[in-house]
Amino acid sequence: MAPLGMATAEADEDGLARSGGKREMTIGEMASIFSVSLRTLRFYEDRKLLRPRREGNTRLYSPTDRLRMQMIQKGKQLGFTLTEIHDLLGNYESSDDFENKLKPQQIVAQIDHLERQRNDIDGAIARLRATHERLAAVFPVNEPLAASA
Repeated sequence: MAPLGMATAEADEDGLARSGGKREMTIGEMASIFSVSLRTLRFYEDRKLLRPRREGNTRLYSPTDRLRMQMIQKGKQLGFTLTEIHDLLGNYESSDDFENKLKPQQIVAQIDHLERQRNDIDGAIARLRATHERLAAVFPVNEPLAASA
């Protein structure tokens, strides 16, 4: 299974290969290829991240929508918010990688943000481990604490 909801290369290549890279796809096909829910795709449409063509109640996703979805997932993997991803994508129509759209100051700011988050998480884990040890001394627990990553 792909990490963080990322589409696997095989699934994406399969989706593009099946469609010849040009066929429009239904919402169900998109959800399957990118391992996301239908609700997620509709939410991205509401946020103007994806722009499927509508035929009645049917949403049809173009190759550009598939490319945008790959970029959305890459942006999320790098820790960007959907608003930041929206701003970075703009009218993204080319095959450039998401990372190539980043400015040096955005990269530095994101690294700083992620390092602050990591420090906060490390602090929370340390506090929880200490609390677990303190409580385990008073109330013995049969389950060992999960190993550190």
